[in-house]
Amino acid sequence: MKASKVLIGLSFVYVLAVVGFETWLGYAQPAGQTSLIITTTGDDGVAHPRVVSRLDSAGKLYISANHWPRAWYHQALENPHVMVADTTGEPRAHTAVPIDGAERDRVRNAHPHSLTFRFLTGFPPRRFVRLDPISSGE
Repeated sequence: MKASKVLIGLSFVYVLAVVGFETWLGYAQPAGQTSLIITTTGDDGVAHPRVVSRLDSAGKLYISANHWPRAWYHQALENPHVMVADTTGEPRAHTAVPIDGAERDRVRNAHPHSLTFRFLTGFPPRRFVRLDPISSGE
């Protein structure tokens, strides 16, 4: 009985720690040299920018939803026309294409997350999007 209470207490503390970490990331949106800013459009028609990490694989550009909060990912699936800005700040139009199967496995294996990161984020499932550039003539 006492062990189950301790386990429940530790689980509660862990969930609070994950929520706290994810909340901090959402507000701070830390950016680095490999960061991109993806701007999606929600059902409300409002543009929503979000800092994400750039993943390059086989000559293509990818990003992944690595956290439980993933509104940008769902918005990109609903409206795949997104704007992407790199460290130069110049936004360019892209089509967000969800990937799965062998392509997903290749990108995931090329860009693994550490156990520490996965623990801090609560082991969310990872979803990938390929960002295909839209030429100015389209």
